[in-house]
Amino acid sequence: MILGSVRPERFCDTVASWFTELLNRDERIDVDLLDPATIRLPTDLSGGEDTEDFSRRIGAADAVVIITPEYNHGYSAALKTMIDTVREGWQAKPIGFVSYGGVSGGLRAVEQLRGVFGELHAVPLRDTVSFAHAEDSFAAVGSPLDPHAAERRAEPLLRTLLWWASTLRDARHRAPYPA
Repeated sequence: MILGSVRPERFCDTVASWFTELLNRDERIDVDLLDPATIRLPTDLSGGEDTEDFSRRIGAADAVVIITPEYNHGYSAALKTMIDTVREGWQAKPIGFVSYGGVSGGLRAVEQLRGVFGELHAVPLRDTVSFAHAEDSFAAVGSPLDPHAAERRAEPLLRTLLWWASTLRDARHRAPYPA
């Protein structure tokens, strides 16, 4: 799971905490949290120790979920740096999105990310979890005000994410991706 914000008072942690808890209920899922606030990736993509570790972790993942806000109708520069740091590691890998924001719930950022990940030969999933006016959707303790509705919205994403993760993992083991 990749957090898509580095802002000091980001809401990303709240959304990610809820989604991580949801993922941890499934014994088939092992969550590796990648936080751009703690991973030092150079914006000039010049490499380094964190770059190698980050790329290795993405390469080892069967799937990736991105928790993204929407900033000015797009996604964050920190998330763009994380995406551009990795090359082949994205190939034939399903990418799920959990977005949040104002009236659009982050969906404009997700639409941009789908195009970027398609270019990287990843498989951006159609099913998305989105929270419009996110601060009004979560209690002060960080859980959704209507947890059953949030889980129902997440169910299609989780179903397709697990299917694509196992299908593409098996395909990558049978033969290298031909990009």
